[in-house]
Amino acid sequence: MLDIYLKGFIVTFSLIVAIGAQNAYILKLGLLKQYVGLAVTLCILFDTLLISAGVLGLGFFVKGNQFLINSIAIIGIIFLTVYAFLSFKSAFKNESIKIDDEIKTNPLGKVITMLLVFTFLNPHTYLDTVLLIGGIGANLSDDLKLYFLLGAITGSSVWFISLGYGARLLIPLFKKAITWKILDISIGIIMLIIAYSLIDLIVY
Repeated sequence: MLDIYLKGFIVTFSLIVAIGAQNAYILKLGLLKQYVGLAVTLCILFDTLLISAGVLGLGFFVKGNQFLINSIAIIGIIFLTVYAFLSFKSAFKNESIKIDDEIKTNPLGKVITMLLVFTFLNPHTYLDTVLLIGGIGANLSDDLKLYFLLGAITGSSVWFISLGYGARLLIPLFKKAITWKILDISIGIIMLIIAYSLIDLIVY
């Protein structure tokens, strides 16, 4: 049982550690110390729902529905490209973001909306959680799926908690305006790379 639990943990942790749209946004919220607990909780909840769906067999449905994959990919490309542009625009503004517990530069509604978009309009989210992680779990016998799922949820939880709250260790570095510019430019580049990679998912 323990080996199945560890398998779920390792597979999930290794897949979600890669810096993507969702992780980059959590990192930024962590640096600003804005709604970190809520953001981390939502990401863990979203992962739990998607991985559970994959383990229970939804991955096979998504994998076989090319129209759905095409639609998600096109929407994802448009959104990521726009967000990349906004990140570049933010990087070239002559201003820095103040890190302060009392200042909320991002409205709560916007934070929740961005997390929803980064999660559910990003095809890579489905590839990692529903198809890859869920697909591995789906091939296990019914009595072992729960242990795999618990391991996967633990892996997701450890990562998002570490990312959201660990970002605070970098705050002294990010009190400099140039560091924010580098981060925004890096996020913009990551978004464009992800958007470009989604083109391969579209089948005409």
